[in-house]
Amino acid sequence: MSDQPTTAPVTAESIEQALLSFLEERTKTAVPPTQDLFASGLVSSMFAMELVVHLEQHYEVAIVGADLKLDNFRTVRQMTELVLRLRDASAAVGGA
Repeated sequence: MSDQPTTAPVTAESIEQALLSFLEERTKTAVPPTQDLFASGLVSSMFAMELVVHLEQHYEVAIVGADLKLDNFRTVRQMTELVLRLRDASAAVGGA
C-alpha cells in the first residue's frame, strides 16, 4: 500500500476498505469495521499515533485539537467518519 495521497474519489467505502487493509497488513489480523481496536489490544497508543500520521498523509487532512480524542480512532468506522468530516470541512473552507 502506498503512503502517497490518494487520487481516486474518496468515499466512506474506499476509506474503510483502505483502513481495513492497512490495519490487516500491520496487525496480521482481519479487523471488522466496528471492532474496538483499543479494547481488543490490536492498537496501542504508539500505533494510534501512526494511524494519525497515516490518515493525515493519505487523505490530506490535519487532525489536531479536539479531533485527536481516542474515540475518533476506536474503530475503522469512526476513523472513516473523521476523515470524511475533516475533508468536508476543508472543502467548505477552500470553497468559501
